[in-house]
Amino acid sequence: MMKKTVVVGMSGGVDSSVAAALLQKQGYNVIGVMMNLWSESGKDSDNRCCTPDSMRLAKKVAARLDIPFYTLDVREQFYRQIVTYFIEGYQQGITPNPCIQCNRFIRWGALLEFALSLGADYFATGHYARNILDQQGVYHLHCARDINKDQSYVLHILTQADLARTLFPLGELTKAEVRQLASDFQLPVAHRPESQDLCFLGGEDYRSFLVRHLENPPSPGPIIDTRGKTLGQHRGLAFYTIGQRKGLGVSVGKPIYVIDKDVANNTLIVGSKEETRKKNFIVTRINWIQGAPPARELELAVKVRYLAPFLEARLKVLDGGSCLVELSQPYWDITPGQAAVFYQAEECLGGGMIQQVRS
Repeated sequence: MMKKTVVVGMSGGVDSSVAAALLQKQGYNVIGVMMNLWSESGKDSDNRCCTPDSMRLAKKVAARLDIPFYTLDVREQFYRQIVTYFIEGYQQGITPNPCIQCNRFIRWGALLEFALSLGADYFATGHYARNILDQQGVYHLHCARDINKDQSYVLHILTQADLARTLFPLGELTKAEVRQLASDFQLPVAHRPESQDLCFLGGEDYRSFLVRHLENPPSPGPIIDTRGKTLGQHRGLAFYTIGQRKGLGVSVGKPIYVIDKDVANNTLIVGSKEETRKKNFIVTRINWIQGAPPARELELAVKVRYLAPFLEARLKVLDGGSCLVELSQPYWDITPGQAAVFYQAEECLGGGMIQQVRS
């Protein structure tokens, strides 16, 4: 039988490098592709996804494995669909998640399309997740075996068509095992440290980035408590996130947190940590991995941030496709603009954007 061809999205990091090596060992024809993403002028070496050093390491890994290596220039598309989304989100008073947007439009958009244009059968990444095909021909996205590294949260945007073309070679491995494999394969990235920063920020505080890129500088406005008492003045709503405690510039003799942002009145609302805890919120723009919700109402688990725990909840599908999520217990830091991702046991059912937090 002819070997299947897989294009691996490479970054110069240990995970994507080991993914390429494993697939080659499994008998695939492997092609490495690295994206050239947008960076601010003069800051090309700060973008952690495609610094010159990352590119050099990815090329060294490809040479070590003796596989073809390409670069794909997606700078213009990345700026238009990811950076602009990030900037406009904060301008509108939400806290956007550009990594999820990048997976939707760049990795499983431009990069997957490029892979198919090369005649590849599959596209693979170094994400920690499992793609399982059942006997009825339906694909299921499951959490990684290493739950501490699981990345199904940022992959909830995948469809059946995406999963039919996608391989996750690291899904059954722990991070320690991946590190060991990198050493066993003698890859030059075996001990490279990880970074959790947004790639185009380069470790910089997002507020400094916004100052340079917002068309209209954020306007100062009042900070009030939940009883309407004015406590001080904020520097601009874009500089604050739900649940934020530090840097508020006001003191009331006890810790206070950002509870809400009233964009219409340019007002920042703060209160006690207990007042940040909410139970009900609306989710829109939902992608169901199997194409539709399993039921109009169901009990499930939900994550409201990448590093948040699984929360017990009841979901009700509303007219128009949005959902009302009712948590069994209040949880703090539920933030408009972030993703709510739904699970049953180890399976990721899909998810969408938190639009409104009710109570």
